[in-house]
Amino acid sequence: MGPCAAEGTMGRRAAGLDGARAYIDAGAIAHNLARLRGLLRIDPAGSSATPGAPSAARIWAVVKADAYGHTLAMALPGLAQADGLAVLALGDAYNCRALGWRKPILVMGANFRRADLLDPVLHPLHLIIDRDEQVRELEALHSPHPPQIWLRSRGHLHHAGFAPERYRRAYHRLQPLRRAGRLAGLGHLLHYADAEDPRLLMEEKAAFAQLTGDLPGPLCTQNSAALLVGGEHGAGAAWARCGIALYGVSPLAQMDGAALGLKPAMRLAAPLYGEQHIEAGSRLGYGGLFQAQRNMRIGLLRCGYADGYPRTIGEDCSVLIDGRLCPIVGRVSMDAISVDLSHHPDAGPGAMATLWGAEGLPIEHVARSAGTIPAQLCTALTARVPRLPAAG
Repeated sequence: MGPCAAEGTMGRRAAGLDGARAYIDAGAIAHNLARLRGLLRIDPAGSSATPGAPSAARIWAVVKADAYGHTLAMALPGLAQADGLAVLALGDAYNCRALGWRKPILVMGANFRRADLLDPVLHPLHLIIDRDEQVRELEALHSPHPPQIWLRSRGHLHHAGFAPERYRRAYHRLQPLRRAGRLAGLGHLLHYADAEDPRLLMEEKAAFAQLTGDLPGPLCTQNSAALLVGGEHGAGAAWARCGIALYGVSPLAQMDGAALGLKPAMRLAAPLYGEQHIEAGSRLGYGGLFQAQRNMRIGLLRCGYADGYPRTIGEDCSVLIDGRLCPIVGRVSMDAISVDLSHHPDAGPGAMATLWGAEGLPIEHVARSAGTIPAQLCTALTARVPRLPAAG
């Protein structure tokens, strides 16, 4: 092997191109954003709003966890029509600005001191407030670029947020700052505990309405699941927070994104690097959990749990090779997955397999087989899996 060939091989390995890779489709993200915005244009009676009229609510595109594992840089072109980005921390907001985002940013888990809020680069900035110490920092803040504040109710989730009495107390402490122009606005925010269940969703929505009914301010309550269960649940809200559905993944149990009009934004793929022929009765893989009932041709995929593929999949999981499902057999190992090629004679080393994100193999199916949710699969892909743009 000459020097150029060796350098080429090393370069491919350094880029992860001899192993698993994830193809990211910004066009699919743009499609999903438009789909969700269309749901916000439907009024409670079920009729569409006047064409060209503004939607009932603006959309926060949630890009936590590096855009749910799709990477912010690759997802951002598909989110150009979003009204704002929602991130976890102030550092994430700086990343968005560095990538050219100039519209509002919502920081959902802000640990800050008032000095952190003086940087004009961050603005227009929205902050979720869920603790008394944050209120104290805002009371001491004097900035030419005041942030918009969203008070978070702990609701039924009980993860973060103010209990009802403390919520009202925090509101009345911050309202004078808003009137004095020291805050750009003061609104109400709720993160639903179970937006998939229409009954529980309505119960929590009613409790929140009772809490905030006599407290003026815009609402931010909607998320992907609530919007897909019924757009009317967001009626009257100023902003909707859309996360996993933007990436083409269903937030509703037992439903795939395609059934909701969504397109997958990530396709996980890996090459076949070898094959084995095993006889009936032979055991395969760590622990010998799989025993062949017949003579089999086994393909070896360059992907494993070190790439983020779940080790806990059931016996119903497959990969796609040239549009044909090939069952996974044996235990997923750190660096390899074994698949049955017995009925796919044309597939061999060098062929590419899709592990999720294509018609016939949605990520939701893999997640159900593994006993988890699709968002965990997306965000669990490790750094050794390069994210590449999908072919146009």
